[in-house]
Amino acid sequence: MTLTVSPAIAFAPANLIVRAMIDADARNRTIEVIAESTDFYRSSEIQLEGDKAPRTSTFEFRSLPSGTYEVTATVRDASGEARAAVRSHVSILAAGGERR
Repeated sequence: MTLTVSPAIAFAPANLIVRAMIDADARNRTIEVIAESTDFYRSSEIQLEGDKAPRTSTFEFRSLPSGTYEVTATVRDASGEARAAVRSHVSILAAGGERR
């Protein structure tokens, strides 16, 4: 699995586009994407239909406040066990008068 997050650096409030490229496998059942900083957490999860699922899953996280984020994507099997996980880091900078 590979993960692309854009933009890598943005001004708050920022919208992140996360694209996960997933290898086709009959055991793939869900993908969860998490965007987390020290002060903020957002996640999204979708069901996958194994090897019939699209190779690319796209997630959008809107209006994220400033901070350094770890973006994680995890593919799980039917029992909930992680099959693959990847991480990326993103910086969202305070805009103008925003205070941290």
